[in-house]
Amino acid sequence: MSNRYKESNRLIKKALDVIPLGSQTFSKSITQFPRGVSPLFIERGKGSHVWDVDENEYIDFINGLCSVTIGYSDSDIDYAIKRQLDSGISFSLPHRLEMDVAQIIVDMVPGADMVRFGKNGTDVTSAAIRLSRAYTGRDHVAVCGYHGWQDWYIGITTKNLGVPKEVSNLTHVFEYNNIESLKKIFESNKDTVAAVIMEPMNIEWPKDDFLHEVKNIVKFYGSVLIFDENITGFRYANGGAQELFGVVPDLSTFGKGLGNGCPISAIVGNRKIMKGMKDIFFSSTFGGETISLSAAKAVLNKIKNDGVVDKLSKIGTSVILGFNRAVNKYKLESILDIKGHPSWSIVIFKDSATYNGLQIKTFIMQEMFKRGILFTGSHNISFSHTKEDIEKLMTVYDEVFDILSMSIQNGTLENLLEVDPIQQLFSIR
Repeated sequence: MSNRYKESNRLIKKALDVIPLGSQTFSKSITQFPRGVSPLFIERGKGSHVWDVDENEYIDFINGLCSVTIGYSDSDIDYAIKRQLDSGISFSLPHRLEMDVAQIIVDMVPGADMVRFGKNGTDVTSAAIRLSRAYTGRDHVAVCGYHGWQDWYIGITTKNLGVPKEVSNLTHVFEYNNIESLKKIFESNKDTVAAVIMEPMNIEWPKDDFLHEVKNIVKFYGSVLIFDENITGFRYANGGAQELFGVVPDLSTFGKGLGNGCPISAIVGNRKIMKGMKDIFFSSTFGGETISLSAAKAVLNKIKNDGVVDKLSKIGTSVILGFNRAVNKYKLESILDIKGHPSWSIVIFKDSATYNGLQIKTFIMQEMFKRGILFTGSHNISFSHTKEDIEKLMTVYDEVFDILSMSIQNGTLENLLEVDPIQQLFSIR
């Protein structure tokens, strides 16, 4: 194991004694990082940079799993948080911040008439499903994407231990850009589908009016259309993917970058359905917690006034172009590809004739960490990323892809791997 990560490796041993997987979040755990050649604990962050517990500095392209849209320790957001902290965090009655932030979201998001807050994405996607079931009087759900850890969704994945089969049987998966796969679900479950919940975009861009077609089918069958915009919201456009693509759902869920790292999420939608909130039980002690609300207000005002979305797209576009140039330069097209929106582009690692995609991914992560790039397979762009950050990223890609190309040609990649490759234990999308 490398001395570069001496403190990380010491801490993970202690953490594993008291925390399953050593982390509260699956995507931040040792299942996702090649142990021994990876930083495993972050100490602090500023702007687009973070420092691990061994004081190694990185340009961060993970950004709290897309939750840090603006950047670490942003002065405006920190000021809002500190000012609210002086007045209190959680109270015995609602705080006006709940209304203030809800109104900003209503003004920004096309499909928002009313808003309720949660603390994470699973809170609000699960609320959207319960609300849809109550509204329609139906039980079945069609899903496309990743929608959190609750039984109604996770039961149809490989991480379904503990989920009753009766619950899993109510959820059905359809394919993005394959409208026939959604039609089959409705045809096989006549008048029983309460909702269609989907990420409006993930890796692929919508084709052939796919989102419009989904909306038409959902409307025809009298179901509820839910857009899971936990990542796309306030990132693809000020009003989310629904604004970008011109398709307004019945309900939407937002999270991730809404609080720039503070725990806050939202379910929004048309007034007729959202009024049903009074009839279902969606309630939490910390739903109106004011630190996260003050952060969200500052974030949303920045997004409205500072050209955040345009900058994310511009920087992300330069990343995609630079990545493709490096791939073409070293003739790696058969094993590396990049897809998605510029603000959140995802690298595809494919098998070569000799090596599988996970070996290739592990090597790239190992070498990028050494060179000061924090990366696990996607470019989660933040408003704090600079031109210099992207130039450094491209320099690192050039160095690493050169070594990768030669090692694949020579059949020596396994000799360059300093640890065992990571394993694909669970695919969330």
